[in-house]
Amino acid sequence: MQCAEATPITSEPTPAALPHRMKRGQKEGDNAEEGGGKVSGPGPGAPELCKRLRWGDSEDGAVDWTLLPEEILLHIFQYLPLLDRAFASQVCRGWNQAFHMPELWRCFEFELNQPASSYLKATHPDLIKQIIKRHSNHLQYVSFKVDSSTESAEAACDILSQLVNCSLKTLGLISTARPSFMELPKSHFISALTVVFVNSKSLSSLKIDDTPVDDPSLKVLVANNSDTLKLLKMSSCPHVSPAGILCVADQCHGLRELALNYHLLSDELLLALSSERHVHLEHLRIDVVSENPGQQFHSIKKSSWDAMVRHSPKFNLVMYFFLYENEFGPFFRDEVPVTHLYFGRSVSKEVLGRVGLTCPRLVELVVCANGLRPLDEELIRIAERCRQLSAIGLGECEVSCSAFVEFVKMCGGRLTQLSIMEEVLLPDSKYGPDDIHWEVSKHLGRVWFPDMMPTW
Repeated sequence: MQCAEATPITSEPTPAALPHRMKRGQKEGDNAEEGGGKVSGPGPGAPELCKRLRWGDSEDGAVDWTLLPEEILLHIFQYLPLLDRAFASQVCRGWNQAFHMPELWRCFEFELNQPASSYLKATHPDLIKQIIKRHSNHLQYVSFKVDSSTESAEAACDILSQLVNCSLKTLGLISTARPSFMELPKSHFISALTVVFVNSKSLSSLKIDDTPVDDPSLKVLVANNSDTLKLLKMSSCPHVSPAGILCVADQCHGLRELALNYHLLSDELLLALSSERHVHLEHLRIDVVSENPGQQFHSIKKSSWDAMVRHSPKFNLVMYFFLYENEFGPFFRDEVPVTHLYFGRSVSKEVLGRVGLTCPRLVELVVCANGLRPLDEELIRIAERCRQLSAIGLGECEVSCSAFVEFVKMCGGRLTQLSIMEEVLLPDSKYGPDDIHWEVSKHLGRVWFPDMMPTW
């Protein structure tokens, strides 16, 4: 079956049609004398390809696109959105066969949204059935995006439970709104996830934040994928205990990236990640979140952090704090090798002062709010002690203009990111809001202006 010739949108010749506008007696390489040099075609086989694509010797140069080589058709299909690819598969038998080439189904994102609760598009149920029937064994890089409805989370679990012939390398479960996976019966979710853990055997990346995964299911993961697992993100998984995550660290010696909540962090975990059998860790992300005001947090020994730095001297320790001011007691008492530090709630002057004394590896600092007391001394101390600091962001805080200029002067050109709201800077006798950007720009070596609060 041959493809119908498409009607051109404009009268201008398209690049694909240009070879057919050449004179019939023209030789290869004779088409570029105007520019004074020889212009080569798309490749050594391009003229022959154009001849193969012709319908005959007609002067209009009509093309039989069914003769397009499979490797070129595959390359084109890889750039098409899924819906366009599906439409193209209906053109002819050859394109339909190309639509089902395994190379096109190694990476897929299931978007599961309910029309009543989400405006986002969803993967059509018929397409899901076709994928499970014809391409489940081709899937390697899979993610699920679900909305806030329980129905969407259940649909994701139903698909997971049918992937018995797959060998996934990456799996991501993403809640675009509130964590709908947490509303499922735990046994239903664990049963579906275990199917993937058992059958994959080569899972290297797993993102399961905000899910009811538990210790027994992590043991199944380790039993089947311990040699290949390199990345594990599982923040906000309340059914996992410190012993469960320790089991992963003990067995998965190739683990390079790990993200979890602070309640799973322990001295034993850090020592396991620092063992001689374990590869160098690259990223460790810790979310320190208060579920209830006044919550108590445990402390980590300095010797455990020191062992981690000795084993992986270049690893990034990223910490997100969402605590109330009276909950920072155990933190920043001893030196901690944090590199990226984010305070999502108001943090006191005292805590920021301790940051300057205990975080010598700090690279990035973001403070969303502080209060009404200027942070002059704290910023100067951070500039003195944190010699690797290259990015800082200040939200609802207060800093005098003179102290801020001094801070920038001490840090110099290493500050690649400087995001400061205009309202943060307090005018003083030396600098005002109209001229501070000149002084800061001089020390940075580039033009800088404070961020402006948008007016709606």
